[in-house]
Amino acid sequence: MMYYFSSLNSGSRNFKCLTSVTRRLTGLSQWDKELDITLKHDIENYWGDKLKNSNYDESDKTRDKYYVLPMFPYPSGHLHMGHVRVYTISDSVARFQRMRNKNVLHPIGWDAFGLPAENAAIERHIAADNWTKHNINHMKMQFQKLGCSFDWKHEISTCDPVYYKWTQYLFLKLFEAGLVYQKEALVNWDPIDQTVLADEQVDEHNKSWRSGAKVEKRLLKQWFIKTTQFAAELLDGLDDKTLQDWQDIIKIQKHWIGQCNGVSFDFNIVQDTCNILTDQVTFTVWTWLPEYIDHAKFVVVSKQHPFSKMYLREDISGVVKLPILLKNPLNEVQLPVFVSDAFEFLPDTDTHLGIPSVIETDKQFAIKQKIEYQDIHLLDNTEAKRRRQEICKKAQKMRVGGFWTSAKLKDWLISRQRYWGTPIPIVHCDKCGPQPVPVKHLPVTLPRLKTTVHEKGIPILSTYPEWLWVSCPRCDKPARRETDTMDTFVDSSWYYLRYVDPYNSDEMFSQEKAKWLMPVDLYIGGKEHATLHLYYARFISHFLNSINLMPQREPFKRLLVQGMVMGKSYRVKGTGQYIPFEQVKFLDEKKTKAIDVGSGQPIVIKWEKMSKSKHNGIDPSDMFQQYSVDTTRLLVLADVAPTSPRNWNSNTFPGILNWQRRLWFTIRDFLKHRRTPPSAIPDDQFSKHNEYMFDSRNFFVKETTFNYFLSQQMSVAISKMQGLTNSLRKMPGDVIARSLQFERALACQIILLAPMAPHFASELWSGFISAPNRLNSTGEILWNKTVLEQRWPEVDLSYNLDLTCQVNGIENAVIKIPRYKLEILSDKEALNIALNNKKVQQVLTKWPMLTFNYTLYEGIEGVVNIISSSPVAAQIQQN
Repeated sequence: MMYYFSSLNSGSRNFKCLTSVTRRLTGLSQWDKELDITLKHDIENYWGDKLKNSNYDESDKTRDKYYVLPMFPYPSGHLHMGHVRVYTISDSVARFQRMRNKNVLHPIGWDAFGLPAENAAIERHIAADNWTKHNINHMKMQFQKLGCSFDWKHEISTCDPVYYKWTQYLFLKLFEAGLVYQKEALVNWDPIDQTVLADEQVDEHNKSWRSGAKVEKRLLKQWFIKTTQFAAELLDGLDDKTLQDWQDIIKIQKHWIGQCNGVSFDFNIVQDTCNILTDQVTFTVWTWLPEYIDHAKFVVVSKQHPFSKMYLREDISGVVKLPILLKNPLNEVQLPVFVSDAFEFLPDTDTHLGIPSVIETDKQFAIKQKIEYQDIHLLDNTEAKRRRQEICKKAQKMRVGGFWTSAKLKDWLISRQRYWGTPIPIVHCDKCGPQPVPVKHLPVTLPRLKTTVHEKGIPILSTYPEWLWVSCPRCDKPARRETDTMDTFVDSSWYYLRYVDPYNSDEMFSQEKAKWLMPVDLYIGGKEHATLHLYYARFISHFLNSINLMPQREPFKRLLVQGMVMGKSYRVKGTGQYIPFEQVKFLDEKKTKAIDVGSGQPIVIKWEKMSKSKHNGIDPSDMFQQYSVDTTRLLVLADVAPTSPRNWNSNTFPGILNWQRRLWFTIRDFLKHRRTPPSAIPDDQFSKHNEYMFDSRNFFVKETTFNYFLSQQMSVAISKMQGLTNSLRKMPGDVIARSLQFERALACQIILLAPMAPHFASELWSGFISAPNRLNSTGEILWNKTVLEQRWPEVDLSYNLDLTCQVNGIENAVIKIPRYKLEILSDKEALNIALNNKKVQQVLTKWPMLTFNYTLYEGIEGVVNIISSSPVAAQIQQN
């Protein structure tokens, strides 16, 4: 690390000019021109292929690693403003961390399988793989236009056999561990997309999330991954101290998993007098009393349970006995199944395991239904715990459940009845049953389509006999491949690990490389993926850790969940039809009231997620053309925090446009005054301005760095940079010409901007380093390097930083300490300073200290957090 001790006197006029550098990096040098859109385009065209990306170097372990990961996109072929937002954020963070001398991995790939691509290909009468490759090429070009510094050498695509070979390998590892199973289940069937949907892909109106069709219930044999086995572990993992800035995402994940206060067991159907179900169907029952499962006598399901809908054509009143029996897997006792509209089920449950020997309501139900049972001696706590452990261990060994989970959580249904997905590596043999494809025979690749025009509609794998029929891996007799493909959530559940080692042909990824790079330091994506995708990705990480392939359980250290980009929509009040802006007639100056030009009907004006169907989308290409790429990047980052929804409103644009012009004028003035110094101002005034620039530089470097580094509040970082511009613009010509502190502050201004606007900052820097009479000879400014090769500015050691004093996470006092003192403070010294503060003392008279921790954010601040022994204070700390 390079420290710079500054002396304000070094900014006096008694300076010695530096000689010219050996190499100069020139830009367009059109400082006499106005910064209009033509010049902005010229700047970006000039610097586009010159921006240094500094790709990740896996051989370099001398620098700290930093893994910044934006969620990979579906290759639709066109960027939308949501893409611009998330990838501008990730690119800004990646460039910032590189300038802090981190070895940064910033990869990109393509979530390329699935329904959208296949349906789009069918509509266009082309093959799904050709359509997908075309889209990837086009979007890649757009990303490069956006100036994203991705590590293209680590690029992956989930539809590439090189990738999905290892998705299949992951499936086999889960199968080997007993976490994959196939069973008949009543599932959600989309009649338009002709595939099964998970419960989470059906809305509250029982319609498909994708096609909008009314979902049907069908009994099909499906593949499941037993995520419930890891439920308790996944819930506990959310309290891992390594997780940073997860905030409400922890609540979302905990709500999804639920309280793991019971155990699930798999019961087989042993009798069905209506011949609707077979003995291959398993029935999962959850109970909070696993120690008494041997005494279970019946099962009750609600009217909403799938079994009720299968057997009962009419609504019921009271209790109905279904024509099926279930077999208790632990003692083989057969249990009747009842439907009741009066039974009180626990929250989030639609089944109940009846244990009348223990539960009073079950006893009353058994008496009414004439079910025999025996009273038993209740177990004390010690006996119950021991028995619970015995039962769970036995069930786990039999692979019929026995794991603690919540009543609401279901296993992961991964079967999809479509062509464009990862083939499930299973072969069905009449003699041997389902057999895993040997690893040496992976990947099981998709067959080439018979026709690219899909004349017969949706392609199905079962219609390709040359692909379908193979030899059984076990007995070598003819067998049939599995014709379902995997849900695309499986592809995306582990992609962050393949980025670590994308060219490995011998294993999913190198454990050594994963140990170095994992966990992901910053994971960036939309809140819509904070439930399912994040849950599945965490599950796979926990699973791989359990079989010693992953060094830690949790895959993502810090999350940045960005808000959606919203556009103003116009919908006809009577019909609900969305209309384009051109069909809207406004009735007031504020544009809050409007009518449809065609019908005269009133219009409902609302901010909604951008969508073609709502006519409220903004094409990024139009923004690039009208405002330039870097201006668009700044606009999408400005005004609101990344985590908040971004209402795309041109009323906010002038602030950024004016700021860019003021930066342009600042470099123009700097060159003018350095080339032709103006008349000198009095020494006392010069010193005052010099000191002001010293203070401004340090203050805004500290504040901007904090918002890049800790809070990722890019909008606030922009605001702070604008503050530094204001300080620079106040200076008289003599200070601009002769002040070292002005020179340092102006260099910082451009460097701070560079991660967000790399083309524009590169041109500003080329002007800055072309000025004569350079003052800084300390090596702080690398005069022969581009702006993106500069070291990130640091606060001077003599500048006062904050020592923030907290009690139970609540700030009580801020003490100013020079950086050089703050960074050598021991934990106890920092604590003593806090304890000597009167405000802290007043709090601790009520809440005695229990313990404390001291965190130093180098070059930004130090934080002493005193934790009180008070129960009330502890609750505050927890919240």
